[in-house]
Order: sequence, then C-alpha cells, then structure tokens
Amino acid sequence: MKTIMIHEMPDHVGETVRIGAWLSNKRSSGKIAFLQLRDGSGFVQGVVVKEVVGEEVFSKAKSLHQESSLYVTAEVTEDERSSFGVELQVKDVEIINDAVDYPITPKEHGTEFLMDHRHLWLRSRKQHAVMKIRDEIIRSTYEFFHMNGFVKIDPPILTGSSPEGTTELFHTKYFDEDAYLSQSGQLYMEAAAMALGKVFSFGPTFRAEKSKTRRHLIEFWMIEPEMAFVQHEESLEIQEQYVSHIVQSVLQNCPLELERLGRDLSKLEKIQAPFPRITYDDAIKFLHEKGFDDIEWGDDFGAPHETAIAENFDMPVFITHYPKDIKSFYMQPHPDRDDVVLCADLIAPEGYGEIIGGSERIYDYELMKQRIQDHNLDEAAYEWYLDLCKYGAVPHSGFGLGLERTVAWISGVEHVRETIPFPRLLNRLYP
Repeated sequence: MKTIMIHEMPDHVGETVRIGAWLSNKRSSGKIAFLQLRDGSGFVQGVVVKEVVGEEVFSKAKSLHQESSLYVTAEVTEDERSSFGVELQVKDVEIINDAVDYPITPKEHGTEFLMDHRHLWLRSRKQHAVMKIRDEIIRSTYEFFHMNGFVKIDPPILTGSSPEGTTELFHTKYFDEDAYLSQSGQLYMEAAAMALGKVFSFGPTFRAEKSKTRRHLIEFWMIEPEMAFVQHEESLEIQEQYVSHIVQSVLQNCPLELERLGRDLSKLEKIQAPFPRITYDDAIKFLHEKGFDDIEWGDDFGAPHETAIAENFDMPVFITHYPKDIKSFYMQPHPDRDDVVLCADLIAPEGYGEIIGGSERIYDYELMKQRIQDHNLDEAAYEWYLDLCKYGAVPHSGFGLGLERTVAWISGVEHVRETIPFPRLLNRLYP
C-alpha cells in the first residue's frame, strides 16, 4: 500500500492509499462520520461509514479530538465538491496522538490569544493559505531573477554601520566593538554588483522602530537587487516586471489558497507592467486638491497620504523624484534639479502602502564623500563603501522589496503579522 500526501490524491483515484494527517475538524451524522484532514499539502474530507469499517474503527473515529494526529487508510474517490476533486472512503484509522483540549477551537478567538498560540494558529486554513502564497512569492522571486541573469548574494546580518543612520538599529557588542543587526544589505549588494553585474539578496532585516501599525514588523524579509550599468528608468522597468511576475505566479499556482482567503482575483489579474507614475511634486498637488492640508513640499508621506494616492489608480503606482533631504545619502541627484533625487517608491493598491523603495546610486567619489559628511556619518566606517566610487565606478541602481507587505497585499490580509510565520512586534517576542 502506497503512502501519499493529499495533493497527490487526484493521481490515485480508485486506489487504496495511506496518509499521515491531522484532524482539523469533524462532524458525525448517525452512522457516518466526516473527518476534515490536513497534512500540510492540503485539506481533504474522509468519510467513515460504520457499516463499512465496523464498530471499533467507527468509535475510534468519532472519539478523535481536534488536531489529533493519525494514519488513515482509505480509497480515493472523485468528489466535485472538494478543492482537490477527491475525498477518502476510510477503511481504517490509526491514532498517533490524541490531542485532548486543543486550545484553538472553531469558535472566535481574540488576536492576542491567537498570537500567543501562533505556533498552533499556523495550522488553520487561513494561515496555511497565507504561508503557501508567501512560499510562492519566494519561489517566483528566485525564478525571475535567475531568468534575468542575476546572481544570489548573501550580505552580512551583523554590520558595523548603517546605510540609513543608527537611530532605528538594534545594537549589540561584537566582542570589543559595536555592531548592529542589519536594516538593509544594500551597500554590500552594491559591492557585489561591481563584481558580478546584477545581483540580488533575500534575507532578514531589522528595524528598532516603535511602531504598532498594521504595516510594520520589527523583523522582516527583504529582496534587494543591485544592478551595474542600470540607471533610474531601466530600474523602474525591472521593478514593475518583477512585481507583475510574482503576482501572476501566485494567480497561476495558488488558486485554492486565494479562493480560501476570499481574494478578489480581478484586482490581481490586472497587475501587468507598465505601472502608472506620478512625481512627488504632482503627488503633493494631488493631496492638496484632496484636502490634505497637513502636508507640504519637503514632508515625507504617511500611510493616509499613500492610500489616497493609490486609490486614484487600480495598479501599483510609482511616486518618483522625492526631495533629497528626506531620502538616503547614497541617492543620485536629478540631473536638472539639485533639490530632488532619482528615486521611486512603489505603492501597492488597496491601502497596503509602500512595497518597494529604490533609486539610482551616486557613483561620483567627491559627491558621495560630501553626502556622507552632510548626513553626519562616520567617514571611517564608510571607507570601504567609498572605494566603490574610487575604483571603477559606474552608474548603477537598486531597490528593496518588503516581502511581508507584498504577501499582505497579494493575499488580501489586513495585518502583516499574519504574513510571517513568527512575527516580531513592538511588544511581542513570544513564541
């Protein structure tokens, strides 16, 4: 007898198989019990008929508690109502572990309770769907960059300086030196791009930002490409192609998960490059026309401002050419204006905010040195970075995509805490 997983069942219709599974729920009607089974690859219903299996097996099935683990021997039969098109006609049940008093019941639970039991909450259908979509975004990310000639590079997590300053960094001691948990691998990726041309990283980043909004995490994952000989406009084209690719990959490969989450597929189906663009200058004018009198030229956008701009489009929208004083030191100045830089933020539709920040990078040695001084950064700590401008400097660009915000947008969940297996929030380091 073959042991298989649930997602393989459509290939075994008419066969008797064995699966290892957990009981997500059950109901019974007289002499028939219906077991909702899951094994990580999917969910399937097992039908237990007393006349078929006998009193002992039927009583065993009816006595199972939610999330008990078991081996099930059953015949795979077709069922149009099932998401996989099949169900199981159970012949035998072998209990591995009877999960008595499982804490997460089918009733409603508060968010804090569910977060305290995140290690168990992951088993739910909704969380299972979100994690599968996250995995598909990661898979299609590697696919996109490898198809386009990028090389995967891993920057360090412990750093001696910060690309954005040190106000939101986690400090630690590195033997007798100060060190910080990385908030971005960008500077190291620029060095890698000078060696390998087009590179990308995918790894954890940390922000010691005391924020409680639905868009923020303390620890999150970033995809950060850097590209030699690529300037601002070409970088925007690569960004919109990349985002289009991952959205279409999720639509193609995660239809059951999107359905389970109740996602409006029509909103995702239209996500195709090119994306609309609006300059920072025009965005300020637009916000003033919409009654946002709290923002002036030179201010950064908050969540309400980004949402208002995004609502004017049904696609992700680039906001380009921000004032240099509110952006990072390494951004290339606009060739015709000294007050803005060649950068863009990509704002997701439906109120999910910024998912990408990117720019063309400075490659002139004297200008980079001056910008480091203007930002009161320790020049000695950036000596290696200045070397990139001194030895074989070329125009180059890069960007960073926040994985969790992107998962939230594509899957349609409200809060980023549901888009990472074990979220780290302002007041949460457990479990």
